[in-house]
Amino acid sequence: MRDFSQDFRIQVWDFSEDDVQRPSHSYTGPADNVLSLDFSATNQYLISGGADNLIMRFDISRLASGPIQGPSPSQEIYRRHDDTVRSVSAHPHQDEVFLSASEDGKIILHDARVDRRPSNAQGTLQHATEFTGVQTHPVMEHIFATSDSHGQVCLRDTRMAFGPLSRRSNDGIVQNYNTKLSKRAFSYLSNPESSSIVFDRDGSKLAVTMLHWYPTIYALSDPHPLAVLSGRNKPDGTPLPPGERTYCNSCTMKSGAFGGPGMNEDVLYGAGSDDFRGYVWKIPELSVLAGLRRKIKVNEWFAQEWDDVSAYSEGQWSTRYIPLQISTPLCRLDGHRSIVNAVAIHPSLLHIATSGVERHVILHSPTSTSPAACNLSSTPSARRVLGEHDPENRTRFLRAFLGPRPTLHEEIDEAEEENATISLFDHILRGEGEGDVFALRRWRDNNEDSEAVADHPTFDMMDSGSSLSE
Repeated sequence: MRDFSQDFRIQVWDFSEDDVQRPSHSYTGPADNVLSLDFSATNQYLISGGADNLIMRFDISRLASGPIQGPSPSQEIYRRHDDTVRSVSAHPHQDEVFLSASEDGKIILHDARVDRRPSNAQGTLQHATEFTGVQTHPVMEHIFATSDSHGQVCLRDTRMAFGPLSRRSNDGIVQNYNTKLSKRAFSYLSNPESSSIVFDRDGSKLAVTMLHWYPTIYALSDPHPLAVLSGRNKPDGTPLPPGERTYCNSCTMKSGAFGGPGMNEDVLYGAGSDDFRGYVWKIPELSVLAGLRRKIKVNEWFAQEWDDVSAYSEGQWSTRYIPLQISTPLCRLDGHRSIVNAVAIHPSLLHIATSGVERHVILHSPTSTSPAACNLSSTPSARRVLGEHDPENRTRFLRAFLGPRPTLHEEIDEAEEENATISLFDHILRGEGEGDVFALRRWRDNNEDSEAVADHPTFDMMDSGSSLSE
């Protein structure tokens, strides 16, 4: 398991140990927050990207020879992006090939066999807005998916996306996924930012993490969503009490992960949340999800109220698709005192790791002992509640916001530093938590015109009664 962090270090845990207590290897080199990591096809290399605009490739083939502290002697640095590197993704079969996505609007195809200098334009796909994610397909070597800050999620082909301009086609796009939201009470659609994307192990499913919305599941060859994952119910199926916080993604960069420990397919999906928990849902078979999805013609959509129903639509006058909402998570992972950003599911052991704003990573297990961990403590039953401002928290918030970040060699009070960081994100949560995606991410189709409105008189009836608050 690897850890990407805000202390500029990359740490690796070895689950072949009898009792995993701490990282077995640690690498330095990044000059700012590490946002993305991926292992190469044969696990020889570990690739990182982050807020320093750099990509680093570490040769981890020496891991078996003992602990490594500091840079790998074979560390390689790629300086081809002009802004934060949000995602790196290795080729499924070739150790030397990987993709990177950046807020500079570039997807870059790297080949370490020839990539010893700044690449020419043939290996770069330039986009009009910031990319937030890139994922290579785990089986089909030419296929990859991208997400961006405008909410667009695309399936692309490297043979159409890269190379001479004369050979490129449609920026490599072979499929656009439907990510815009529709509610009957609003006269416009919403396009939530697609913060990150991930395939399951065989590439049949794609999950999209959406800011101010829920994780959404797609089948690879189907542009319309099949399932939306929420936490409206407790794991036992009972509804949450009024006022109790549930899954939310309004702050920080989050990522999810598929998993199926010891199984031939990934049937689980995990994600972090602003309510200080990790969530894990069980995903039904794709054929079951497809059968439960509702398809609503546009005239039927405008003729009825559809109270509290959110649908997906490619345009204001397009068919609505209502995917199955999986409201009951398989489990909720407690133990954190602040926002959980990432969830990782072990491929064979019954372990799930979560990390977030705090300095530590938590290892979860259904049993107190496993082949990789002994005498695990019980998860705390009490969960920290976001409280009101107090003078002490305000002082900690200002220290975290304005104070200089200590170097790795400075003596610091780790507990106090963590409390200051938590106070900072408490402040952010109070201001941004649980924002309404329809108020924050309004979308209008520029192709709509007065003739289209005239063809749909129900639009005026809806618009006259709509409001930004429900």
